Amino acid sequence: MKITLLSIGALIFICTACSKTPESVEVSEYTKSFIHNVSLKFDEIDKQEATRGLIAEAKSLTINDNKGKVVWDMSAYSFLQKEKPQTAHPLLWEMAQLNATPGLYQVVHGIYQIRGFDIANMTIIEGKTGWIVVDTLTTKETAMAAFDFFKKNVKKKPIVAIIFTHSHIDHFGGVLGIVTENDVKNKKITVIAPKGFMEEAFSENILLANAMARRAEYQFGQDLPISPTGQIDSGIGKTAAQGSYSIVEPTVTVDTTPTKMIIDGVEFIFQYTPDTEAPAEMTFYLSAYKAFCPAEIVSRTMHNLYTLRGTKIRDAYKWSKYINESLQLFPDVEVCFFTHNWPMYGNNRIREFFMKQADMYKFIHDQTIRLANKGFTPDEIAHKLTLPQSLSLFIPNRQFYGVLQQNVKAVYQMYMGWYNGNPAYLNQLPDGERAKRYVEYMGGVKSILEKAGKSYTNGDYQWVAEVLNHVVMAQPDNQEARKLLAKTYTQLAYQAKSGVWRNVYLKAAQELSTGMQKKKSVMFKGYDMLKHMPPEKLFDSMAVNLNPEKAEHSTISIAIHFSDKNASYMLYIRNSVLYYSKGITGKKEADLHIPYTTFIKLITGSIDKTKILFDKDVQWNGSNVALIKFFSMFEKQERFAIVTPR
Repeated sequence: MKITLLSIGALIFICTACSKTPESVEVSEYTKSFIHNVSLKFDEIDKQEATRGLIAEAKSLTINDNKGKVVWDMSAYSFLQKEKPQTAHPLLWEMAQLNATPGLYQVVHGIYQIRGFDIANMTIIEGKTGWIVVDTLTTKETAMAAFDFFKKNVKKKPIVAIIFTHSHIDHFGGVLGIVTENDVKNKKITVIAPKGFMEEAFSENILLANAMARRAEYQFGQDLPISPTGQIDSGIGKTAAQGSYSIVEPTVTVDTTPTKMIIDGVEFIFQYTPDTEAPAEMTFYLSAYKAFCPAEIVSRTMHNLYTLRGTKIRDAYKWSKYINESLQLFPDVEVCFFTHNWPMYGNNRIREFFMKQADMYKFIHDQTIRLANKGFTPDEIAHKLTLPQSLSLFIPNRQFYGVLQQNVKAVYQMYMGWYNGNPAYLNQLPDGERAKRYVEYMGGVKSILEKAGKSYTNGDYQWVAEVLNHVVMAQPDNQEARKLLAKTYTQLAYQAKSGVWRNVYLKAAQELSTGMQKKKSVMFKGYDMLKHMPPEKLFDSMAVNLNPEKAEHSTISIAIHFSDKNASYMLYIRNSVLYYSKGITGKKEADLHIPYTTFIKLITGSIDKTKILFDKDVQWNGSNVALIKFFSMFEKQERFAIVTPR
């Protein structure tokens, strides 16, 4: 049985059904020709930098949770050491190889990195009395394993500070695997993060946890076989780690540039870079080492202005601006160590890299707007715009993670929204209904399948995918259409340079071939993170799960008293909308006295709501019928279909 994580955030859905492997798809002649004609390769210096400073390799790395379940398995990627297959883009294969060397590395004397224990890196800087840990990976299990491996191979000293570079969970979720909350509360450990860190850490996966979790399956290729025909990489690392999540509140926040700080005898100069790769983000420079940590404002790949799992649009203009600011602030930089992938060395090399990444994001921003002002739609711009060769041939600008087409659409959406100006798209029919009519207009399923088969043979895969999507949406049980569409997505996957796009195509093919896995059990795994969430955020997540039909004609008001927070709130429903206010005022049907920690478990499904009134730590006054009715109005989030009708 393989535990499969379906969310990188608050409510964690676990599917314990075994992965299903779809029928293998032969590489088409068209794809073979495409792969054969890729000539660009990584520079030898990239390969040297990827292994530079290796102290100890973590061979056959497998990490288990406390129940013996595998949460991270690098041993599964051993096939990457073989020759390039025809089932993967050659450059993506090379990137996957360079991301498959887990171990402990010395960046320079006094700066270490643990790489390959998670999708992100853990950086450890030696202070006067202890270790300063930068980014604590995704889960407690992977963070603990990484730091234990570090201590085993270097020396045991206490952790004196934690730095969170930004508000994405793969950079903070493992914190309680290496420190305790008491150490932070008692000020034994300083925790430094950018302004807005806690708010943004909670916001990304709270309101849309279910939708983002489902789409994250596609982005990271969860449940795909790890093989030359399956999942090989995401471009910035292997995949999203499984396990348990946590968070601690920062004791120091950074909100200005530059912010100088002495941490355990080491001078840090922080650059505050909000609204770039994350809404709350910062970089830092270590002047004693001439070493720069850019968080993710620069990466060894084009990054995402919009992520396929679904996030807020990122600002390409600000992104470019902050990269240029870094160059001005730290002109003598000699080492750049990343929070994903591997470091870069040499002032000239790093400066060229920064300039070309800044220029890339600015080019995407400016040229998308130029073409929008000429009346082109986002789809048209995405197919029309290409990077100049001075940017496109530069290896760190290659599209291993982010992709130009999706980033162009992100810029358009940020300024212009979803509407492309053509009224034909103003009130489109839903997918299923539109598909049925397309199929009818195109002469029926038999005619479409005949034409699609010919187009597939000719390598016109994108068109085949679009046409057959209509057939599957109109007739989801048509196995011939599903099989051909799955084969089409597989060919697109084999050609994809982006690890994310490859994962998405292969996940779609898998579900067309074997069906969507049924959720077998629901487990709450993010408790150590959610207990830090303000009650208001939790109430907001409840509001978007209120079923309006069940709530119609109801005007229930409930007083909630959190015994462990010494705080009280009124929750009330009006016109099928949930509101809350701090303090108790007005009429109420019932009072519920409950620990906040228990309330979290109640609304995330870890405790049966029909039994909550009998919990020894819970007291209530008033109508128990009103209480039960109130909580019964909220829906349980479940998985949904993506490549077949919902």
